Amino acid sequence: MKPVIVFATANENKTAEVRELLKDLFEVKSLVDIGCLDDIPETKNTLEGNAKQKADYVKNKYGLDCFADDTGLEVDALHGAPGVYTARYGGPEKDAQQNMNHLNGELEKVGATIASQRTARFRTAIHLILNGKEVSLNGICRGHIAPKQSGKSGFGYDPVFVPDGEERTFSEMSAEEKNTMSHRGRAIRAMLEYLGV
Repeated sequence: MKPVIVFATANENKTAEVRELLKDLFEVKSLVDIGCLDDIPETKNTLEGNAKQKADYVKNKYGLDCFADDTGLEVDALHGAPGVYTARYGGPEKDAQQNMNHLNGELEKVGATIASQRTARFRTAIHLILNGKEVSLNGICRGHIAPKQSGKSGFGYDPVFVPDGEERTFSEMSAEEKNTMSHRGRAIRAMLEYLGV
């Protein structure tokens, strides 16, 4: 039987991505799977701080090995914004469409109209608590923000993020393709490397 590890998220899209990446090693449970319906605080001013805060919450309350992530979109022309505010960039309610509209509006305000002016990176910070040890890891995917949305799959900013070396947005790729290059995929692979897999 594979050991159970909790991924401290209620986002089923993220959970599905991570289950695919860790399927040979762990049985991955989400917060919903363990009955945690709490709105876990994310009050730190760094991605790493938020990831640790979430992992600590699950470990302290449920006593389970776990990991948590926090992901930020860091846009060069906006001096690294939205960063830790990525999920609520367009308003307080975590609305992906509002976020993308606000992002493109901010880029237009600073005159960033072509791809080379719209460079960005997605960065995922993971905090892992396993067998009494803790570690923080990162995964980065560089690319640019497309002025128009395209594609039907994925979530969040996927319809406007074009990774380097691609002409398609994450939303135009299959989940398998996205996992080979995405920030979360890279962070999970860093975690696997740490685990010696």
